Amino acid sequence: MLKDLKNTYFDNHLVYYPTPSNLNYFWGAGSVSGIFLAIQILSGVFLAMYYTPHIDYAFISVEHIMRDVQYGWFIRYMHANGASFFFIFVYLHISRNLYYGSYIKPRIFLWFSGITILLLMMATAFLGYVLPWGQMSFWGATVITNLFSVIPFIGLTLVEWLWGGFSVNNATLNKFFSLHFLLPFVITGVVLLHLLLLHKVGSNTPLGILNNKIINFYPYFYNKDLFILFSTFFLFIIIICYYPNLFGHPDNYIIANPMVTPAHIVPEWYFLPFYAILRSVPDKLGGVLAMGGSIVLFYFLPFFNCYLTRSTFFKPFYNILYWFFIMNFCLLGWLGQKPVEIPYVFLGQLITLFYFSFFFIIVIISLIEQYDIPSVKYKI
Repeated sequence: MLKDLKNTYFDNHLVYYPTPSNLNYFWGAGSVSGIFLAIQILSGVFLAMYYTPHIDYAFISVEHIMRDVQYGWFIRYMHANGASFFFIFVYLHISRNLYYGSYIKPRIFLWFSGITILLLMMATAFLGYVLPWGQMSFWGATVITNLFSVIPFIGLTLVEWLWGGFSVNNATLNKFFSLHFLLPFVITGVVLLHLLLLHKVGSNTPLGILNNKIINFYPYFYNKDLFILFSTFFLFIIIICYYPNLFGHPDNYIIANPMVTPAHIVPEWYFLPFYAILRSVPDKLGGVLAMGGSIVLFYFLPFFNCYLTRSTFFKPFYNILYWFFIMNFCLLGWLGQKPVEIPYVFLGQLITLFYFSFFFIIVIISLIEQYDIPSVKYKI
């Protein structure tokens, strides 16, 4: 009886799951993201067997994994580069949702869960970046944890609690290691909730309208997802074997030294757009609020949108605004790695202003582009 119930549940959600026939390959970014989450968890458990969360041994233990543990270099590079691929596909997944209006009612809670996953990913990635205990690990932890000091009344106390002392030390590393090990399982729980919400409301379509041609997920879209997955894995293996440090920073191969500050402290590439926003505001509190607000505003995006339609196919003004926003985000990432000097400071402030303007301009253009299309209105 239990076996039949399991088979029925599996069939309903993975085999006979009703899927619109016109979904394109961009819909595969979500499933590939799930695969990379699994890779991160499995490789992370293996690395934790050999890693030592102590400031005197952390850097040496990572080198031990790389040099002495059989295929340890492969697992470590898989974990490090897997984080980048995970963010790439999550960013693609969010971009697709923005383009096709998948965040609009009735998928608001689905969108909320997706942004929550992004926030948890960012926290997990930051904690993991500290663990190798290189120069960028130590100074990145120092800079980011110091941002909590801007919180009125409790800021300094909170920073000391995070550090477990008066500076980034062994207690800090132990806390970050414990949380870095725990959070991926929290992400997995939110991902399962995300899938349940998706299967409750169904998938959006490229046109944003109800498609009468519904087909089974297997074997049609299963094969599409496999094609994307195998293509990605081919590139993933090439990077691991030939360009393993493509996404890393060379200073993190220098053991952490509190007495020597790197010439230019930068986070991992997937944090650079938000880091650029932080630096573009001269005031420390204002910078922290701007960086936090740049992510939190995505929660309010469904309420900024007044469109009756979903797909950008029916919204030419929004189409232009969307691509400006994507280019703006990429430019922020480029500016995040530049030194704090002219002209990068002015460009950062200008592009940050447009970043936040996007969320308010969309209200205006959605009121202008109100088309009464009976076949589109209130569908899906």
